[in-house]
Parts: sequence; C-alpha cells; structure tokens
Amino acid sequence: MYAREVDKRELTFGVSGKLIRNVLVMYDRQTESYWSQLLGEAVAGEMQGTKLEYLPSWHTTWGQWKEMHPDTLALEKGFRGGRDPYTGYYQSGSAGVIGETFTDERLATKEFVIGVELEDEVKAYPFRVLNNEPVVNDILSGKEILVVFDRQDASGVAFDRQLGDQTLTFMIESEDPLTLSDLETDSTWEGLTGEATDGSLAGQKLDRLKSTAVFWFGWKDFHTDSLVYGLDPD
Repeated sequence: MYAREVDKRELTFGVSGKLIRNVLVMYDRQTESYWSQLLGEAVAGEMQGTKLEYLPSWHTTWGQWKEMHPDTLALEKGFRGGRDPYTGYYQSGSAGVIGETFTDERLATKEFVIGVELEDEVKAYPFRVLNNEPVVNDILSGKEILVVFDRQDASGVAFDRQLGDQTLTFMIESEDPLTLSDLETDSTWEGLTGEATDGSLAGQKLDRLKSTAVFWFGWKDFHTDSLVYGLDPD
C-alpha cells in the first residue's frame, strides 16, 4: 500500500495490463508513467525513478481484520465466493505468467515469504520457517528488527525493535502466539500492531517497516541479492 501524493500532487492509478517480471505494472492518469507494484517506484515515463511513500498494511483474513477493527468498511469488487478461479495457479509450480527471470533454488518457486526491504539490504522470511519461529528478533542493514507471523492466518509484519535509545528483545508471552513480551522491561505487546498494552511501556508503539507477503519467485526476481532467513548465515 502506498500514498498517492507525490510532491503535493495527488495521483490516480489504474492497471496498465503489463507485467514486469510477473509483477503488476500500474500507470498514473496524470503523467501516464508506469509504476511497479512491488517496488512502489515509477519505472518509465515522466515520473521515472520517483518512489511512492510506503503505508503500513498486511495481508490477512477478513475474520482477523474484523476482530481487530469491528467498525471497518470494506471495498467489494469482483470475486464474491464460490470456486476460486486462481486455485489451479496457486497449486501449480509455474513461475507466474512469463516464467522466472533469475534462477534461485534456495526456496521452492511458489513458496511464500515475508519480504523485508530496508535501505541497502533485503531479506526473505519463509513461511515454513516462520511456522516454527513466529517471533524473530533479527538485524538487517544494521537495524534491529522484529518479524511477527500469525500462523493461523498466514500473515506477518515487521517492526523496528529500537524504541527511543533502547533495543528490545521479544518473545511469546503466553499460549497466545500473538501476545509478546520484551526481555528488557517485561511489558506486554500486541504482536500484529506493535503496541504495548501493559507494563512500563504501555501505550508505546513500534514503528512498522516495509514488508510484503509474496511468492519467492516474484521477490527474488526483483531482489537478486536477497538474504533468506534460516538458510543464509547471519
């Protein structure tokens, strides 16, 4: 998800019908520049090289979202139930519509990962690793980060573990895998929101980092130098 305002100018976007390395290409109606959905960056046209501001979001189930935000509104478009027309695509081992650009066999072609992108380093956190380790305290590009994975709904988020001048270390607090505590202050935290609900840090909130749930083939084709958590040495 991205903000549509660039240099105090509001842009409106549409689907171009094109793909770059199997990833959707948008266009803006004001300049007709092309934008990569995954990168959030204009790749051709007047706006080439311009980046959109990342807005925190995550891919989750409607049930989970409604539980967290009971008064939410929903945009209803297209598919309304019944047989999912993409079932065959998800079950196949094919790399998108046009095939993969680069070969990287560290993970299966359609393995899902949480991709985290910082300034000069990127890392993929495979779902199969996160299933066994749903709370990850890690360092990426010199930044102390936290990755939290919801095993039930197969969704994940990333945060900056630095709060003020203190670096926090997180672990699962109870039988609820999405309720965390930090070793430094023993405060209680909501894993998916990054907000402290009890203890000396109650009311404090961790900053979200740019992350996305994506197929491995799509992630590594754009990020050929990506690290893979659980496979590559720290």
